[in-house]
Amino acid sequence: MRMTVKVMMNSVESLINVLESYRGRDKVIRILCYGSQLVGGVFSAKNSQSLLGKRLLLFSAQLSQCRITLRLFDDLSMLAYSTNYGLGATEKDALVRWMSILNNVADQLYYPCEHIAWAADADLIKTKSDKWWVLSTVLWGMSLLLSILRSIRLILILKKKVQKCQRAGSADSREEAFAHKATLRRQIRGEIFSILSSLADLSNAIHWMPPGFLWAGRFPPWLVGLMGTTSSLISLLHLSSSDQGACS
Repeated sequence: MRMTVKVMMNSVESLINVLESYRGRDKVIRILCYGSQLVGGVFSAKNSQSLLGKRLLLFSAQLSQCRITLRLFDDLSMLAYSTNYGLGATEKDALVRWMSILNNVADQLYYPCEHIAWAADADLIKTKSDKWWVLSTVLWGMSLLLSILRSIRLILILKKKVQKCQRAGSADSREEAFAHKATLRRQIRGEIFSILSSLADLSNAIHWMPPGFLWAGRFPPWLVGLMGTTSSLISLLHLSSSDQGACS
């Protein structure tokens, strides 16, 4: 009994620690947002008059608006990250460097476009929000695509390094190579997680594009929720595995 209470207290404490940070809170809100859309969409698909389904979809929409409002303050942190990375002078691979730079540019431009769309919807400025929402979605999609390509490139580089470790000669170097290989494989696993998460988000980004572009506008609410929830859970799993790797 005491063990169960202790585990519960530790879980609650961990959740509090996550919620105390902005990024952690955003991850929790994101999961609740897409999870509510998934469950609400399933109920609404079975019964269009489902009161619970409608409430969950409304709750999801409110959480989405909450995240958009909170992102009004992300420009400076993104600018700091982009400035710190600069032209990627420390990056050894040219392709990875340029994909990272373009990714940072797309992310940096995304925020002001979304802010303008938000301000237009709130009647704070006199302009149509539609074109700004489309532009922000295009930038988000470009960022996700660049992230996927960058991860694929990194996996290829890391696999070559693993092969070099396997050709280690002496016993001492083999021990070092084994430890290094474990680290490389953990990095490869992290990049695979990143690809899967970005693919799930990219599918939603395409859904929110103007009609006529691939499967734009064809996803039912539950499928949007499923893709978003999948992306969020993969990101959490990646974060958890990274923490475990750092402690091992």
